[in-house]
Amino acid sequence: MKQQQFLEVLERDEAERRWREILDIAALPAETVALEDALGRVLAEDVRADVDVPGFDRSNMDGFAVRAEDTYGATEIEPVSLRLGSETIPTGVVPSQEVLPGTATPIATGGMLPRGADSVLPVEFTDVQGNAIVARRERVPGAAVSFAGTDIGRGETVVFRGAQLTSRETGVLAAIGRKVVLVVRRPRVAILSTGDEIVQPGETMRPGLVFDSNGRILADAVRELGGEPLFLGAFRDDEAGLREALGRALGDADLVLLSGGTSKGEGDLNAGVVAELEPGIVVHGVALKPGKPICLAASGRIPVVVLPGFPTSAVFTFHEFVAPVIRELAGLPAGFREHQFARLATKTLSERGRLEYLLVGLVRRPDGRLAAYPMGKGSGSVTAFSRADGFVRIPRNTEIVDADTEVEVTLLSRELLVADFVAIGSHCVGLDLIASALARKGFRVKLLAVGSQGGLAAALRGECDAAPIHLLDPVSGVYNEPFLDTSLRLLPGYARQQGVVTRAEETRDIEALLADPDLRMVNRNRGSGTRILIDQLLGERRPPGYPYEPRSHFAVAAAVSQGRADWGVTIETIALPAGLRFQPLQAEYYDFAIPADRWDRPAIRALRELLADRGSVRAELTKLGFGSREKG
Repeated sequence: MKQQQFLEVLERDEAERRWREILDIAALPAETVALEDALGRVLAEDVRADVDVPGFDRSNMDGFAVRAEDTYGATEIEPVSLRLGSETIPTGVVPSQEVLPGTATPIATGGMLPRGADSVLPVEFTDVQGNAIVARRERVPGAAVSFAGTDIGRGETVVFRGAQLTSRETGVLAAIGRKVVLVVRRPRVAILSTGDEIVQPGETMRPGLVFDSNGRILADAVRELGGEPLFLGAFRDDEAGLREALGRALGDADLVLLSGGTSKGEGDLNAGVVAELEPGIVVHGVALKPGKPICLAASGRIPVVVLPGFPTSAVFTFHEFVAPVIRELAGLPAGFREHQFARLATKTLSERGRLEYLLVGLVRRPDGRLAAYPMGKGSGSVTAFSRADGFVRIPRNTEIVDADTEVEVTLLSRELLVADFVAIGSHCVGLDLIASALARKGFRVKLLAVGSQGGLAAALRGECDAAPIHLLDPVSGVYNEPFLDTSLRLLPGYARQQGVVTRAEETRDIEALLADPDLRMVNRNRGSGTRILIDQLLGERRPPGYPYEPRSHFAVAAAVSQGRADWGVTIETIALPAGLRFQPLQAEYYDFAIPADRWDRPAIRALRELLADRGSVRAELTKLGFGSREKG
């Protein structure tokens, strides 16, 4: 394929400066909406009260409207007698009689204070005796009374222009009787997914195609920012079709997003079509990782952005360049993100020359500080962004960030939600089942898949509640226990059957497969329990495909199913649903290393109870093909 190069790759700040220079970003025109539709909208005017709130002197409790001076000196021992007036004041009624000296008028909570009275005597401080009450407490002027205009005064500004309306503000607006409000019009953001490989959720999938997650992610991200997404659909790599769709988008929207087609290869037509606009492309290529191919452009003053096709790249570049523009169009400040400082859990390599965004999950260390675990699934990952707590910016000239380096983490949410149960280590579908059961018990669960050895290291540092591991000691042939020191306790989990998988038509045994030099294997990542088993199986042999090291059992099954490899090692519960032939190697134990000082924490007690109970969770594990830990 012929590949054009980026004309000029800019630093992030310079790219934004050039793009903003041709735009005229300001809040959109105002529109009037009903109060019931105003939640989340941005006020386009200062709102002043036309009434006093409360609109009259109001009683705060059930009791008697009195003149405070008539109660002076009243005590339990020496009460004061006051004559009852002939009127009773409920809510919603204007009093007709004045409270005269030496008298008291019954009044309900919220009732209008009558002329002459300046306080309310609570009913619990009185006794009624015939046509009089006995007051056993004295009052001061204003006691138990809300005076007219003390909450909101007529002419007072109650909500200021630019406020994003929450239930607090809409409640105030209702209190002053506003039925409609003037708000900034929502920015209309047109979204076009592009590429021959894109299919919409619900359509038929086949190898080589991907479901369109970007369209959904971007539409909902726009909505979260106060915009109105206009998803126009997915478009094939057809120049005429793209040009027509872009024209419709520019006629309807305040900002246009295209997803995919930024890298200037043949078939990537978005940049070419956008280049025909005026002024067209301002920036094509920013020194970012991920997100280098982003294309920043405009049609007149309408921003047009071509985001990279990989989900994580698209989301990062959207939040870096597009989200501030949407907020400003919506009448909001460009905004800032919440930050936390943390210690990087593992050594991280970066590419010199590009600002890198590193997704991380945050966990609390024993000393109270945060540890940041790189998610590490690449720019094509959908789940990495959804499960991360934030991201770290690694400067463009930094190649290595050592473990335990303090880093600034930009949070993806306004606050960091601390998990009740943190599991760091090897991932398994059985763990997902257990985590779901814990979540149903009310625990907030966080799972970080870093492999068995990475999890064991996290447990030794006290950074997790449990480290799921399946580590084989090649000397003793024992799983997991030889790797624990006195600071950790082993919680038995369940047995998994490891084996060699091939496509169904392959009939040879394991030794015959290993002896065939033309067969390609798929390996597993170093640090995983399965990798230890594979290296033990191979000895000194290094078949074709040995350097290919995906990080999950699912990836091994997919590589064999799709013909990119001829054999690999995975677990039975993954192999059989994939339609693969499975030849058992040996049972392994998937256990939990627990820091001893966390053994009695509520979440760990719940985990222990789930694993000890022979009820629903164990039954579901058995149904998935996992065996008893005791029986192996």
